[in-house]
Amino acid sequence: MEKRMFGRTGQQFPLLSFGAQRIVDEHNCTEEEAIAIVNRAIDEGITYFDTAPSYSKGQSEERLGKALALHGRRKEVWIATKTHDRTRDGSLKLLEESLKRLQTDHVDEWRLHNIMTMEELDKCFAKGGALEALLEAKEQGMIKHISISGHTNPRVQLEAIDRYPFDSALVALSAADHLVYSFAHEFLPKANEKGIAVIGMKVMALGKLAPWYEKALQYTFSLPISTSIVGMESMEQLEKNLAIANSFKPMTELEQLDFLKEIMHLANPDVLRWKSTDWVSGEWYVR
Repeated sequence: MEKRMFGRTGQQFPLLSFGAQRIVDEHNCTEEEAIAIVNRAIDEGITYFDTAPSYSKGQSEERLGKALALHGRRKEVWIATKTHDRTRDGSLKLLEESLKRLQTDHVDEWRLHNIMTMEELDKCFAKGGALEALLEAKEQGMIKHISISGHTNPRVQLEAIDRYPFDSALVALSAADHLVYSFAHEFLPKANEKGIAVIGMKVMALGKLAPWYEKALQYTFSLPISTSIVGMESMEQLEKNLAIANSFKPMTELEQLDFLKEIMHLANPDVLRWKSTDWVSGEWYVR
């Protein structure tokens, strides 16, 4: 599988990475299945795992932690988790709980989770805000790298990377996302210019791109990004994604354009719900 540089970190990752949000009861994945899926992914070369304390009230982190501890594989992988709290104190408390569930003394990457508006960004950067927690945690060795994520408005993340040299950014980069508030068009060039690793997410647009499964993955893989996380809740999904990633050939500009024309009808509020400011974080956490 093709590997790419991860921004300024000196690390490399395969273009397919593991979104651990779905290895939970809520997505009909048992603990036994979760452990098997995670270990199969590592066996096949996947080393980047993304999770968050808000995914199924910590069950995602807990299962990822168990899967790695059971077979002693923590040192083989890079763990990224998040804080949905906008304050220093609240974020540090979340990190302490995340480390316990993940059964580790540090995470490789910690993100400001789903920063949707300038107001939220301001809260994180204010005195006593979440950014203070990220900086303190890094100084204490509890985290290695500082990140931010966003689904909604690329201008918010553009402002963020102008204010602070984040190591990475996790942003919505499905083909459907290209059609409204496009991170691919607005954010990606600037992030690349600054040496910030960009991780693609929402690759299947919450399942709306399933009829074009292979094309959807190929489109995001073809962007100038470091890697893409894909949520996987079954061994079948993992194997399908591995097969596509292992045989990946970049789409030409013409192929990308044809695909965008084919899915243009999906550019509406019912499909791209995360582009709306009223699609909040309620899906992941309670404020």
